[in-house]
Amino acid sequence: MLKIEHLSKKYGDKVALDDISFVAEPNKILGLIGQNGAGKTTTFHSILNFINYDGKISWKNKEINEDCFDQIGYLPEERSLMQKLTLQEQIVYYAQLKGMKKQDVLNKIDAWLDRFEVNGNKSDKIKTLSKGNQQKVQLICTLIHQPKLIILDEPFSGLDPINAELLKTAILDAKNNGAIIIFSSHDMANVEEICDSLLMLRKGQTVLKGPVEEIRNSFSKNEILVKTVTPLAQLIKLPHVQTVEQRKNNRYLLRIDDEKNGPAVFTALTKGQYIEEYQQQAPTLDEIFRMKASEENA
Repeated sequence: MLKIEHLSKKYGDKVALDDISFVAEPNKILGLIGQNGAGKTTTFHSILNFINYDGKISWKNKEINEDCFDQIGYLPEERSLMQKLTLQEQIVYYAQLKGMKKQDVLNKIDAWLDRFEVNGNKSDKIKTLSKGNQQKVQLICTLIHQPKLIILDEPFSGLDPINAELLKTAILDAKNNGAIIIFSSHDMANVEEICDSLLMLRKGQTVLKGPVEEIRNSFSKNEILVKTVTPLAQLIKLPHVQTVEQRKNNRYLLRIDDEKNGPAVFTALTKGQYIEEYQQQAPTLDEIFRMKASEENA
């Protein structure tokens, strides 16, 4: 278990982190979210002991130190591949820094390249690879030593949907093998899809923390997703409906005044007739993120 207690960090007069506490557990994925400058990377750098900080960080009930680094995989937001090295040289270099023997790395490279569908030969220079393939090589460098604590800072950046799915599979495999995983992302769909819990920061302070479903369910279920041929002009006139947002394929998102009025809206809309889709739900994680982010300017 990774435990962060009362983590704080200042740069001069600027408060980067203000009394942050959370726990990340094996076989679990924690999403760290927030706007740019919220404190996500500072949190990662504190865990990795890159910077001095106030508070306590422990892993397996011991303070993180250099003896732990071989068990940690870190993907920084700013890429750090050496462009003049070959693909094989780059992977071997980083893996050896994590304590792997060269021959063990060489024995595994082909399988990892196949797994991430890297378009390139082992003898190709890093600089000849596309941005997406460079990203995948750096992910291999992060994961090949099978770390038990994995920290990924914007790992989906530069990946198309197909390659993003490859990464999600690798993350879930690492989770199922007992790793603690923390990653940041601005894409709330990715966070909602694979995270067990999340921590949202705003200007260095915690504004949301807990299991994803519990956070969503803590908000009123005042949204109704329907598929209907009823025109938008009629939907907005339904009782208790405040706004209507048109989606594709005859789908609409209705926002109502109170979740308890969902049955009344259903009755008024269907009039006892069949309706293909009707789902009353809490706001999506993306909507919650926007809501909480906008509060600072309220």
